[in-house]
Amino acid sequence: MVLASLEAALGLGAKLAAIVRAGDVIALSGPLGAGKTSIARGLLAALGLEGEAPSPSFAIVQPYDPPEVRLPVLHVDLYRIDDPSEAEELGLDDARSDSLLLVEWPERLDEGAWHDALWLTLEVAPDGVRALTARVPAAWEGRWPLI
Repeated sequence: MVLASLEAALGLGAKLAAIVRAGDVIALSGPLGAGKTSIARGLLAALGLEGEAPSPSFAIVQPYDPPEVRLPVLHVDLYRIDDPSEAEELGLDDARSDSLLLVEWPERLDEGAWHDALWLTLEVAPDGVRALTARVPAAWEGRWPLI
């Protein structure tokens, strides 16, 4: 999939919002500036968030709850996590039972973390276009690819 603009990244997030449910994990991987937060912002806006969602880079976890959004969401940025054991202290596995986890920099965790996550990887071409590839687990069959 190609994301040629900011609007395309926001639009992908909006399409994801139509199919997500509590317990889902969306892993957003790619270099700095690739568009991970833009996809997250599009998803959060489509779930009802008014205003722009801040990047959770410094907070690490930014929670959103109804009525602010349609379902509970934890927007997570693991960029500052140096060791996978640090992420355990965040309690994300427990929280996901009733929340959507939207995780930027998921590669900071062990490879086996969230085997059922929809894993979206962004790469930036020299012309600025973003190429997106998806690793789709069984939990997402019938929901991906987006229509």
